[in-house]
Amino acid sequence: MVAEIVNNLVKELADKCVPGAKVLELCMYGDLKLNEGTSKIYRKDKEIKKGIAFPTCISVNNCVCHYSPLKNDADIVLKDGDLVKIDLGAHLDGFPAVVAHSLVVGAAASNKVSGRNADVILAAHFAAEAALRLLKGGNDNYMVTDTIQKVVEEYGCKPVEGMLSHQLQQHKIDGEKAIILNPTDTQRKEHPKCEFDVHEVYALDILVSSGEGKAKEKDTRTTVYKRKADLIYQLKMKASRAFLSEVENSFNTMPFTLRAFSDESKAKMGVVECVKHAIVEPFPVLYEKDGEVVAQIKFTVLMMPNGPMKITGVPLDLSIYESEHQIENEELKALLAQPVNSKSSRRRNKKKAGEAQAEVAAAAEA
Repeated sequence: MVAEIVNNLVKELADKCVPGAKVLELCMYGDLKLNEGTSKIYRKDKEIKKGIAFPTCISVNNCVCHYSPLKNDADIVLKDGDLVKIDLGAHLDGFPAVVAHSLVVGAAASNKVSGRNADVILAAHFAAEAALRLLKGGNDNYMVTDTIQKVVEEYGCKPVEGMLSHQLQQHKIDGEKAIILNPTDTQRKEHPKCEFDVHEVYALDILVSSGEGKAKEKDTRTTVYKRKADLIYQLKMKASRAFLSEVENSFNTMPFTLRAFSDESKAKMGVVECVKHAIVEPFPVLYEKDGEVVAQIKFTVLMMPNGPMKITGVPLDLSIYESEHQIENEELKALLAQPVNSKSSRRRNKKKAGEAQAEVAAAAEA
């Protein structure tokens, strides 16, 4: 159900990414539709919580992720040739479905994408497809990390250093296990090897840069946060206590944007003390170097007994992208040529995505 909501919304937002479109309006529209869509499911069961699992972020060109401006922030207006990343998610009863898609404004069969825009998008797409085929019980996270690295380098690009694809769990978008991109030696030590198990769920998140793959903060305001579960601190400011109360009542542990609060000014005040004492966690806006571009492909994957089942994600029209690079590595070619599921799996896996999610949820609660 929520997978269908986010998939349809990403397609709708992609169609709205035209020259002259304003990023703030797109983000506000996305969040409005996420709330509207989730409010229409399980209406009779008031105990089931549903809503936004990740607020709409629209990050352009060298902006890597998490750009979701406030109403009073300076706006960004899209123009022809901009590389746009749409990132959002919804949840039902705390089980999230997240997705991200990249596109180039103005791209069409009569106006094909070439150069570094094409390189990063194709690299992200094929890296995601290769990684998907490795998301099976018994495989490990660094098998996926190393394969993504190889695919992306075939296009003369770099995965964005340190970015994580997290296991998804109920009320938690950053579960215990994770797949790291382009790790440094230190990061490899901080993120141990782990094996995948059947019935786990992952948000496979691929970010690819035309530059060095090093994301840094600039002076852009952070607007996306999430409550840290089980962390308690006696806040001193009244504004901070009011802010935290609204977070707990409206969002629980799911990420949210300050734009969702009735009074943005009070929210901006209240969040400061909460961040200082690590009660809420920021999702900072990150950037590559000026002049570079970054692409993102993200989808939600259920690890079913007969192979991975991708429940979110928007198809990429490969015909409009032209790169001077292609995958030459024979092992990668062989991997990409494999079906995601076996024939027997495809025959048995004709369930709808919602039914598959219910099976995973039941396994998680057992």
